[in-house]
Amino acid sequence: MFHPIPSRILEQMRRLEAIDARDRVDGTPHLERLRQIPPETGRLLAILAASAPGGTYLEIGTIAGYSALYMALACSEGGARLIKFEILAEKSRMAEETFGLAGVDDVVELVHGDAREHKDRLEDIAFCFLDAEKDSYRDFYDLMIPVMVKGSLFVADNVISHADILQPFVDHALADERVDTVVVPIGRGELVCRRR
Repeated sequence: MFHPIPSRILEQMRRLEAIDARDRVDGTPHLERLRQIPPETGRLLAILAASAPGGTYLEIGTIAGYSALYMALACSEGGARLIKFEILAEKSRMAEETFGLAGVDDVVELVHGDAREHKDRLEDIAFCFLDAEKDSYRDFYDLMIPVMVKGSLFVADNVISHADILQPFVDHALADERVDTVVVPIGRGELVCRRR
């Protein structure tokens, strides 16, 4: 999966990393930046996704598609498809460009819209990565956990960097007997839940 990463995917990863780094240095306003995950989180996602059981893979909150490139590696290896939801038109456009240039259109489907409005697509979920607006995390968790298959994985980003906002959500997941949960201190903090 990582040995080697296909050149078209690697080129797009590097391009998005450069944009993200430039935006952070230039002081681009928070909501206009890519706000993508760091590479070590991408590698964790790829390994977790590759370890998930059969079923549908989802990402809620796409930005420019950086995290999807890592998950596409797992999908290509395991024959899965990834459905990505993004509500912002500009971010959807950027993600479409990324997926086309990286050549991952065969394993990644981008849906412009809110996953909560596409409940018909949410069944037999094997893997879900959540990286959306933080006030929506509990809603998405409560929507996803009932439709996830046994042994599936639910991962939520930013649970350490945004602990001031997300701690009640983390506490809810830790107390949920339907899942086994751990907070992984990689990147900005990943909540990893395995459906029992």
